[in-house]
Amino acid sequence: MSNTTASIHRRPFGNLPDGRAAELFTLNNACGLSCDITNYGGIITALRVTRADGSEVDVVLGFDNLQDYLGPHPYFGTIVGRVAGRISDAKFHLEGRDYPLAANDAPNHLHGGPGGFDKQLWDADVVEKDGIPTLQLSYLSRDGEEGYPGNLRVKVSYSLNRKNELVIHYDAETDKATPLSLTNHSYFNLAGEGSGDVNDQWLQIFSDEIAITDTAMTLLGTKAPVAGNGNDFNKLRRLGDAIPQLLNHHGDNHFIRRQAHEKGKLLATAVMSDPASGLVMTTLTTQDSVQIFTATVLDGSLTGKSGKPYIKHAGMCLECQACPGAVHTPELGEIILRPGERYDHTTVYAFSNALCP
Repeated sequence: MSNTTASIHRRPFGNLPDGRAAELFTLNNACGLSCDITNYGGIITALRVTRADGSEVDVVLGFDNLQDYLGPHPYFGTIVGRVAGRISDAKFHLEGRDYPLAANDAPNHLHGGPGGFDKQLWDADVVEKDGIPTLQLSYLSRDGEEGYPGNLRVKVSYSLNRKNELVIHYDAETDKATPLSLTNHSYFNLAGEGSGDVNDQWLQIFSDEIAITDTAMTLLGTKAPVAGNGNDFNKLRRLGDAIPQLLNHHGDNHFIRRQAHEKGKLLATAVMSDPASGLVMTTLTTQDSVQIFTATVLDGSLTGKSGKPYIKHAGMCLECQACPGAVHTPELGEIILRPGERYDHTTVYAFSNALCP
């Protein structure tokens, strides 16, 4: 690689039940940011950030071995697809045909189904893009996989730049019209994984509307304003105060405030901060919405990398995606990829308190 400061190292990460070997890739930018990613599920297993005092902290929940990822877990760090989030009633209609899907979160279809992209072993290459070492994962999702139409070729690239940003780029093409909305499902805790809950951290989201759901988190095909409600994050809010005001203490799909001429542009959508350390993470995306999830499913039964149990609200997901309800209600956004079109989206997690300018 021509870049002498940044690097990617690969090593074995264990074997799948069918004997295939997974790998773990360590990305460094030599500016105080590094991460580990496995080609099983495209999982970000660790994301280490250098704080202002020079100490290092791993800010994503997860495990230190493949076997734990092969067992039950709530999508720690994974690529989610074909469609991130819930497709209501586990079915959709497209171009004159009905497509039934697995109701793996009954009555809804969740995160691409039980054999979604998070359960696949991706092909991996280390390439150079714009002078930066980049991990490129590739996967062919065949026509009919998990009920979706079309042979879909997907590439997901990860890189760390000198601005201390983790850049995730999604690229896909299909030979039949298909719903597609990819995201990363990392659980962030800026105080460090295993440090407890995120109640004393703060969150701001640049959004005026959410997608309405019922108590089963089924999308109802409509929007609602956040102004004056418990899900309004337009001003920084302490999570311990905000979470009890959310439906099911879960979190909503927020539509990003975006002007017509800004469509497809990389815009800041959320800011998360840890006042105790001063660490700040800004999320930017080309997508139209961000689903926040407050890790209500965690109950202490899963033990993370630090050897400590993950308790309720031990992390916060910021899943940049299309609104999955758009598969039924096009007014909620664009979610259908057609032959000849290119799916082209980027999400960035940018960290301050870095050693490099």
